[in-house]
Amino acid sequence: MHQAAADKEQARGAEDAADQGIGPARAANRVHETDAPGASAHRQKTGDEEAARAVVEEFGRRLKMIPLLAPPEVLGTSMREEYGDLVSPELLERWQQDPANAPGRTVSSPWPDRIEIVTVTRRADDSFEVQGEIILKTSQDTEQGFSAKRAITLVVTRTGDRWLITEVTLGDYVAPGPVTYINGEYGFVFSLPESWQGYTIVTDTWEGLPVGGSEPVETGPLLRIRHPGWRAEAPRQDIPIMVFTLSQWEALQAGEFHIGAAPIGPTELGRNDEYVFALPARYNYAFPEGYEEVEEILAGSPLQPRKPVPAPRP
Repeated sequence: MHQAAADKEQARGAEDAADQGIGPARAANRVHETDAPGASAHRQKTGDEEAARAVVEEFGRRLKMIPLLAPPEVLGTSMREEYGDLVSPELLERWQQDPANAPGRTVSSPWPDRIEIVTVTRRADDSFEVQGEIILKTSQDTEQGFSAKRAITLVVTRTGDRWLITEVTLGDYVAPGPVTYINGEYGFVFSLPESWQGYTIVTDTWEGLPVGGSEPVETGPLLRIRHPGWRAEAPRQDIPIMVFTLSQWEALQAGEFHIGAAPIGPTELGRNDEYVFALPARYNYAFPEGYEEVEEILAGSPLQPRKPVPAPRP
């Protein structure tokens, strides 16, 4: 009975928030306030993460409203109006004094469209570290397209009965290559040079062996991006991407299994909330044609994680 009453009160809180025009971030905080004292720890943790995500997503939607190159008084007013209920007063004051380190809009196009969350990690009972990407778009971009991305790391902290952004670290801008491979199932985008137009994807499997054993104890996808000029009689260097679940990657790092005979393991290329993407050790040991180009591509951090999109059920 107590749980049913709590669920009913939570739903009523969300409906009231919508009726009063409260945004997603405020609504997430308000619904959380109605939780009954007897709610389970799991439900509490899930609700906390959802509230932190909602704050970051709402913050991302408001980035375009902050004219970073406007006169100080205009910029200050915009920051207070748009960021005031999402950002701690201390961080807001720092940004007003140093706009160069604040996220927002610098030109009319491209503009910051949203923040795509990549990972959410609980740092303590009252804070989360959220890693994501600011997606910059123009009017020419498709719904899934973008003109550039910028890494962003945020710390979202419980402050009283609210969740507020207390720290933000901005990364470099990354523009997509002329050709992109988008993998929705596992969640990543890989940028390629124009010469790779017409590439193909070859799906294979990696195998993890126990120490001293010969029977695989772990397996996972191995995706090979293949150059359009590849021929059986004249192979070119593929770009191999190993896909691990987070638990598999942790087990590999702990030495619970190994892959291949190389003394070193795969190199991480990126990760999201569900998967780690890695480059096999000694992937180019035979130095086939095109291996130098692949090395140059990989040096440019071409893999950008994103949230996986489950395949539709048949």
